[in-house]
Amino acid sequence: MSNKISRRTFAKQVGLGLSGLVLNSTQVLGSVKKYKDKSPNIIFICSDQHSYKYLGYAGHPLVKTPNLDLLAKEGTVFLNAYSGQPVCVPGRACLMTGMYASDTGSYCNSTVWDGSYPIWGSYLKNGGYFTRAYGKLELDGEKDTGFDEINTTHEHKVKPDITSLFRNPLCYRMKERSAVNGKTRMDYHADDLEVTNEAVNFISKESKGLGKPWTLYLGYLQPHPPFEAKEEYYNLYKDADIDMPEVNDEELENMHIVYQHLRHFKRIATPINKEKIRKARIAYYGMITELDKHIGKVIRSLKDSGQYENTYIVYTSDHGDSLGEHGLWYKNNLLESAVHVPLLICGPGIKKGKRISTPVSHVDVTPTLLELAGQDKPGYLRGNSLLPLMKGKTNCDQKAVYAESHSEGNCTGSFMIRKGDWKYIYFTGYEDLLYNLKEDPNEKVNRINDKDCVGILADLKKELIIRVNPDKITYDAFRKQKEIRDNLVKTLTKDELINMLEGRLGKGQAEVLVTQLTKQLY
Repeated sequence: MSNKISRRTFAKQVGLGLSGLVLNSTQVLGSVKKYKDKSPNIIFICSDQHSYKYLGYAGHPLVKTPNLDLLAKEGTVFLNAYSGQPVCVPGRACLMTGMYASDTGSYCNSTVWDGSYPIWGSYLKNGGYFTRAYGKLELDGEKDTGFDEINTTHEHKVKPDITSLFRNPLCYRMKERSAVNGKTRMDYHADDLEVTNEAVNFISKESKGLGKPWTLYLGYLQPHPPFEAKEEYYNLYKDADIDMPEVNDEELENMHIVYQHLRHFKRIATPINKEKIRKARIAYYGMITELDKHIGKVIRSLKDSGQYENTYIVYTSDHGDSLGEHGLWYKNNLLESAVHVPLLICGPGIKKGKRISTPVSHVDVTPTLLELAGQDKPGYLRGNSLLPLMKGKTNCDQKAVYAESHSEGNCTGSFMIRKGDWKYIYFTGYEDLLYNLKEDPNEKVNRINDKDCVGILADLKKELIIRVNPDKITYDAFRKQKEIRDNLVKTLTKDELINMLEGRLGKGQAEVLVTQLTKQLY
């Protein structure tokens, strides 16, 4: 059996291996208010792996994002917005449901949204909206998302990050190191042909004939690696004085052990050539500018169709990218570069040019969209609408934000609370981290043993415990990943398993791990 065919069987094997009750989303959807006349349209734009500070409006000295800058000028920006989990699948499960990723059974890129809570597309559809989606969703195409889906992808449902099933002891993902290197490409991107062009066609040719308000979800792939920018965008930055990550020997020496393991997992513990880092950043910046151009086309089509003034536009990203900061690359961690994301909202009634520093979360997106659409918030949602903050309510200023991480490369579960200027990261079984982001925005000084922070630490720990039982979630994640892994061992031959793992783990590692697993079970 080929590697491709084996991965297509993955979803079936997962289903056979898991037990327990999963609610159908219709059981908790409940009744919703129908739309009113002249209800606004909504365009929700989600990019992939766009860290919070690589934007013109965020003050980055190089990255050119004129269209997102325009939306920021005409709307409200949330300066401290956080992904619910910094990896594609669970991050989107959180973003699209208003629940913590672990609430939906999603811990990593091998465990997709289980359907136990509805996607916000279902709420809006039941409320009378026409709902259409293009591009990357990363949910479960076999379940009802509420969207009329065209050119959507749910890749990890059938093509998982298999390395997330080998977390303790950790394996190694063989090709991560070589991917730190920027390149140019000549061809167009799926973001252009399969998302932007389709969205423009929908807005210009289809939307006005619907007779009802509409919602458009646009799931862009950029600036997710590989770091390959179209040549014209790469060339915008190739001669620039590129900002480089500042990491010294002392920081690496004292790095938290969980993140040391993560570096080894990604094979980036050995220093990477500075020119490769520079080229990776050039390509990343180029992809962001190309993404911005696509968004500009959507904005122009709205204006040309006369619908811009009656359409809310939301922009965010599922998570960020470390880009070499702290000696880390890509995602999978709860440090700022990976978990802190862009978030802006503009549209009718939204205050222009407003900047909100209060920490907010992706769980707040679903209740915000519901309120924008004139619908009630279900009581079980983890988040709250952001409209009170946008209207200047001050009693939200001490809002605490939660995130978690259980994906590949993490030898244990980790959990984040951000409240005010403080950020606390709890690790099951390991020492914790505590940062004051106002004084130390680059997270260089761990205050966990600072006697002056005893009261602050107690408050942040309380904020964590009232939300979740972190250690239980850690072991729930390990259990689910083990069930999936063991079931694959039971249902595939040894050669099929090796073939499945080899692309991510390499031949030697795949053979050794599979041999160990098959001997344990047989």
